[in-house]
Amino acid sequence: MNVFGVDIGGSGIKGAPADLDRGELASERHKVLTPQPSEPAAVVESVREVVRHFDWKGPVGLTFPGVVVDGKTLTAANVDKGWLDADAAALFRDGLGGLPVAVVNDADAAGLAEVRYGAGRGQDGVVLMLTLGTGIGSALFTDGRLVPNTELGHLELNGKDAEKHTSSAARERHDWSWSQWAERLDEYFAMVEMLFHPKLIIIGGGVSRKADKFLPLLKPLRAEVVPAQLQNDAGIIGAAMQAEKLSG
Repeated sequence: MNVFGVDIGGSGIKGAPADLDRGELASERHKVLTPQPSEPAAVVESVREVVRHFDWKGPVGLTFPGVVVDGKTLTAANVDKGWLDADAAALFRDGLGGLPVAVVNDADAAGLAEVRYGAGRGQDGVVLMLTLGTGIGSALFTDGRLVPNTELGHLELNGKDAEKHTSSAARERHDWSWSQWAERLDEYFAMVEMLFHPKLIIIGGGVSRKADKFLPLLKPLRAEVVPAQLQNDAGIIGAAMQAEKLSG
């Protein structure tokens, strides 16, 4: 079954139909840059461009980089503040000509896909997905069940939001080497392990494609640390999984 997913990030918006029988994209994704400023009307227009690229007419799942409850976006750390308390589901539904939409936290979407199809498949106990990108997203699972909207990138570390000096964007901004960045990841990973004691930590986001550059540099944890198998397609697939519920 093919269902459309859109992954909205701080730097790019990408989407494609996802084959939910196989857990992979059904065609090559289409990507546009996230508008700056990323105010709601501009983001809705960019999403419309992505969906129209495929001439899609069915339900659409969308990720959002913030807390999402009942289709409303309650935080907006890495996008325009106009998203605070916005009825995102209504905005996207109207912008897409009335197509049914489902909106979900971006890291939760990626985690749902990894637990169903990827690195977390069949894993019991506590599993933590961390997406390292513009910020740090998190998805927490216990025996396969999601605890939504954890937003662990905003835990305080050294007096700041952890994502401010631990995200992939922070590495690029400061031009850190992989080993320098690994030292900061060590500190953050030790904190989340102390708080949640996961059996498995899955590293997602675009940087997961380069996992061999930094995972071997990390200090050992009790948890196993692995790269996301779906890599940067996980958000699209997880968004499509949410929209799948609208089809039946």
